Amino acid sequence: MSGDEPAGVQDVHDIASALPEVTLGTSWGDKPTYKVRDKGFVIWRGEQRDAVDPDTGALMDDVMAISVPGPEDKEALVADGSPFFTTPHFDRSPRTVLLRERDLPRLTRAELEEVLTDAWASRAPARLVREHLGR
Repeated sequence: MSGDEPAGVQDVHDIASALPEVTLGTSWGDKPTYKVRDKGFVIWRGEQRDAVDPDTGALMDDVMAISVPGPEDKEALVADGSPFFTTPHFDRSPRTVLLRERDLPRLTRAELEEVLTDAWASRAPARLVREHLGR
């Protein structure tokens, strides 16, 4: 794998589960949630009134909430043309972006890996991050 190929849902699972001390649990009812030391960093959401498909008007049922290190990272990720977005509800959360499963192919696997690794690092203990990433 070169990392240049379009990302997909299986890549989310493969990348997240390969990070140190990650467990797969559930949130929002029965939705998958990747956690490091019980802190979620990739959380699938159920249908919510704040996430409506602009094309169909239907509630989105394929949205992931992904942690980011800080507000600057969020701003960069939700820039125009990006598959990442926010909603009025998540505007109050400076450390979370949203991404739809259907939009994953707009990212390369390497781009997704960078975002998910940063998400993990933003929730993992500093010592664990240093051990794994050397920073």
